[in-house]
Amino acid sequence: MPTITINGQTLHCPPQTSVLDILLNAGIAISYACKKGTCHSCLLKSLDIAPPPGSQTGLKDTQKAQGYFLACQCRPDENMVVQVPSHQDIYVDVAIAGKKMLNSQILELTLGFEQPFDFKAGQFVNLQRGDGLTRSYSIANPPRPDNTIQLHIRRLAGGKFSNWLHNEVQIGEKISVSKPQGTCYYLPDRPQQSLLMVATGSGLAPLAGILTDALAQGHTGPAYLFHGSREAEGLYLVEAMRELAAAYPNVNYFPCISGGTENPQYCSGRANDIAIATLSNLKNWRVYICGHPEMVSQFKKQAFLKGASLADIYTDPFLLSPS
Repeated sequence: MPTITINGQTLHCPPQTSVLDILLNAGIAISYACKKGTCHSCLLKSLDIAPPPGSQTGLKDTQKAQGYFLACQCRPDENMVVQVPSHQDIYVDVAIAGKKMLNSQILELTLGFEQPFDFKAGQFVNLQRGDGLTRSYSIANPPRPDNTIQLHIRRLAGGKFSNWLHNEVQIGEKISVSKPQGTCYYLPDRPQQSLLMVATGSGLAPLAGILTDALAQGHTGPAYLFHGSREAEGLYLVEAMRELAAAYPNVNYFPCISGGTENPQYCSGRANDIAIATLSNLKNWRVYICGHPEMVSQFKKQAFLKGASLADIYTDPFLLSPS
């Protein structure tokens, strides 16, 4: 049975058990969130051997070359010596620059960086508080001269992190922020390409950023944004999106409610169903899907069957932390 050694402690690796679970079961503190290889919170570094390739999926080539890997995706078949990266290697401490409620459950959190922060609207960052608790949030704005980013934080019942951000964190306090990650962002290579964006809940965050970024970069092709919630109260930025659609003839915005109550201000039904009913052929379209994991998975299939190439479908499922 292979072993994993960390901080001088050697642990056995049962078959098909991830390094993350081995460490957690041994009472070793390690940052993590999604446990699915998406958030990259559980990043570790191998000090002796090349990590299994599957444990480096999604990492940058420079990280792979340095031996970094995702503990939740690593199931060793030989002995490994690993270490937790230093805080400074992964995070930068930044100040809370603003807090504003967008609806009763979604907080717009603004973070201000002292140095330029290289990112693209639609990517995500990991936030970490002092006790190591970590969560991932998507960036809702393009780069700005004031070096700020905005995140949309949905309050979750019993959510330790979201309720901490909503109720306790004050403007001026510092929080640790990772480097941006993810490939769900606008690419300016085809400015006349049709864009389809479908979101549920706070999945609007990356798509609002992507749409704003696309328009700022001169995108001229049609852009359709479908944002869904069960009730009208779950939608947000409705007027801002309507104003954007009024200002740009190529932008089409559809706020959707699926709770069954008819409201002339909104489309009735699920956002993904309304999108499919509205657009019959998605060949050569670029598709962005963000929000509830089931919706993301379902609509990815629907978009493909409607003609979209898998290479042109970008997804960001909002996974809940198992902790």
